[in-house]
Amino acid sequence: MAMSAGPAENDSPMSDINTTPLVDVMLVLLIIFLITVPVVIQTVPVRLPKVAFEPTTSKPENVVLSVRASPAGECEVYWGQTRVTAEELVERSVSKLKLEIDKQGGPNAAGLELPEVHIRSDIDTPWRCVGGAMTNVARAGFARVGFISQPEPGQYHAPRI
Repeated sequence: MAMSAGPAENDSPMSDINTTPLVDVMLVLLIIFLITVPVVIQTVPVRLPKVAFEPTTSKPENVVLSVRASPAGECEVYWGQTRVTAEELVERSVSKLKLEIDKQGGPNAAGLELPEVHIRSDIDTPWRCVGGAMTNVARAGFARVGFISQPEPGQYHAPRI
């Protein structure tokens, strides 16, 4: 409640808002933020560990793409050992998915397991080449896209069971 210290000329209620609780809450929030912000922001440089991998099980129905940049800077995408253009990649991806879905009993079959796309890329390949290949296979309908890498020796972790 607000309090008036002046003479009481009339006995009407005050219409001023009591801001004391608001100021108290704001001060508590300010103190909480002052304490938590230094914890959230890391100012100490750290060396992150190298990425380890879990081996993927390669199924014959999975698609393996190799992506690299030519010496002229053009993106080259290979389906297995065959070089494909962006349009051919979409067409092959759509036909591969249709074939696998038909093998498993159609699009409404229970327990439908779609194939995956595994992308291998040269270390010097620009990201736009890899991103373009990912976009094309996603546009065709592939839901799972993974990357194949070669980690440093000793980086193997056994799969969790």
